Amino acid sequence: MLVKDEIHERLSAAFNPRELTVVDDSESHRGHAGYQEGGQSHFNVRMRAQAFETMGRVARHRAVHKALGAELVGRIHALALDLDS
Repeated sequence: MLVKDEIHERLSAAFNPRELTVVDDSESHRGHAGYQEGGQSHFNVRMRAQAFETMGRVARHRAVHKALGAELVGRIHALALDLDS
């Protein structure tokens, strides 16, 4: 399974978001630190979920990292998060 799909699956299960977009942005980082041939290293996530309504920015980021799990987060070089309720 692609990392992009794993991210989407885990976040959908954890937050039941009304909006979730996961973009593999690895190719635009060719030649930069962390780039690996074949992509799957740099991701942009935009998610809107009611679960974030009472959370601050740091708490939202921590909740996403927890939902993804340490093993998956460890395979990602860069994860840009745009999170809101």
